[in-house]
Amino acid sequence: MNRAEFEAELRRLVHEHEGRTTNERCVECVGCERCIDCTFCRGSKALTRCHYCVDSQRLIDCTHCRSSRDLIGCSHCVASDRCTQSSYLVRSVDCSNCTYCFGCVGLTRKDFHILNKRYERSAYFALTAKLTRELGLG
Repeated sequence: MNRAEFEAELRRLVHEHEGRTTNERCVECVGCERCIDCTFCRGSKALTRCHYCVDSQRLIDCTHCRSSRDLIGCSHCVASDRCTQSSYLVRSVDCSNCTYCFGCVGLTRKDFHILNKRYERSAYFALTAKLTRELGLG
């Protein structure tokens, strides 16, 4: 096999994989494509071992996430991208091991932050409730 043959076969495999729409071993998933071992997800693509996720793409081991992409081991995240091992993130990007962050980018091991700024717990929930309504995320 030479370089041209390798590249051609790789392109063919990628194209074949991206064109696949079937799910494997999923239970009660609706409108999903290319998911594996998921339960009760809706309208999502390429999820693995996820549960109750909606309108998301390329999540692994996540639960109750919505409108998110490329998360690993997250739960209850909304409109977030490329986060890992985090919970209750909203519109956050590249966060790791965070909880209750809203509009945060690149944080690690932080809780109760809005736009990368720390808030007291009660102030966090009051402000995020207002922002959630105004941004139409509720």
